[in-house]
Amino acid sequence: MRPFGDKTGQAIVLLLIAGSGMVAIARGMSLTFLAIRLQGDFGLSPAWIGVLIGTGPLLGAAISPFAGTISDRIGRRVVLVTALLFAGLGLVGLGLAQSVAAFALAHVVSSVSAAVYEPVSRALMSDAAPERLRLRMFSWRYLVINAGWAVGPMIGLAIGANSPLPFVIAGMVHFVFAAAIFAVVPAALAERAGQAAPQQAPGLRRLGAALRDRRLLFYVGGGTLLMAVYGQWSVTLSQYLTTNVDDGMKIFAWLVTTNAAVVVLATAPARLVIEKIGPLRAMVLGCLLFLGGELGFAVSTNAAMLIGFMVLFTIGEVLVVPAEYVLVDRISNDGNRGAYFGAHSLSSVGNFIGPLFGGLALGAFGGQGMFMLFAMLAAGSAVLFAIGHAAPPPATSDGAAIDATGEIAGEALHRSHRPAFA
Repeated sequence: MRPFGDKTGQAIVLLLIAGSGMVAIARGMSLTFLAIRLQGDFGLSPAWIGVLIGTGPLLGAAISPFAGTISDRIGRRVVLVTALLFAGLGLVGLGLAQSVAAFALAHVVSSVSAAVYEPVSRALMSDAAPERLRLRMFSWRYLVINAGWAVGPMIGLAIGANSPLPFVIAGMVHFVFAAAIFAVVPAALAERAGQAAPQQAPGLRRLGAALRDRRLLFYVGGGTLLMAVYGQWSVTLSQYLTTNVDDGMKIFAWLVTTNAAVVVLATAPARLVIEKIGPLRAMVLGCLLFLGGELGFAVSTNAAMLIGFMVLFTIGEVLVVPAEYVLVDRISNDGNRGAYFGAHSLSSVGNFIGPLFGGLALGAFGGQGMFMLFAMLAAGSAVLFAIGHAAPPPATSDGAAIDATGEIAGEALHRSHRPAFA
């Protein structure tokens, strides 16, 4: 049962989509230039810059699963508002920091807060949107986020990449979004959650219950491999191009532009494909496109080939991102959706794994070896998602399987003449 009426739910969904786009612009105009600020203002080496920048997302991946379970108990609004306020404070701190220690603290606060925001905002969108529209909502959200990250760096350059102003403005954007969520999202859900808390399992137990769902475990594993392939593709690809290809930086800029343009143009057609063939087939197709793109990068001998295979790679990206969210949404219910999306956010560890192992492969085996590694990860991800989709739902204490709505699967099958978890 949806906790919001149609009008309120529509307002919440539109706010989350618009706000996510504004947050993406804000983070793009500021965080894109973290390395420049660390090198220019503090004189850190590339190795230390990598360690400092990677620490925040790694801690965020460890903490974000608990955000979903907490939001299931006390409500999405309070968690989202708190996360956005702290994210804004962290960004302002990044702009004003005068020491490495202060900068590191602000970066950790910003990264962890962003990691908390992501799964809870997705869970709130699922709460607010009718099931038939969730794929469309996730696709639109993904579109505006990518558009924001494409526009944000250009705004940051115009303001001044070496100044604290982009960070301060980005923080203010987060504060405004937090105020909007507080004003638009009703507190009724949080109150109901608080009243129901005595009958609900504690947060850690609910998270543990989510992680005992074999379907979710395979989705987390597949998502981790996927995130390693596409989550930080610009880091590994830029290293390869700038050290192995003539005019590598110029070609890399063209590839970034190609990626952003294809995301904008292909998101709507990709949603239609997912609706037609289903999220699992779309996920497998996207993984195969990733595989083809990586193999194409390995054999490319000129800029035109690289751009062509980037188009292939990006089409895979616009298929897998919304399809993955729909797969997770379909195995959760209103009572555990936050826990499921929170547990699924563990897959963001791939943002750390990809650059690490990609860099190691690049150093040991060259670009071809690195691209082959990512191709194998894409293939492995498709296998894990297929296994997870085929796995049965978790069983009750008497051995009966429970579907995503909380019904005994056999009873639902008897009434509807189809598997409840299809």
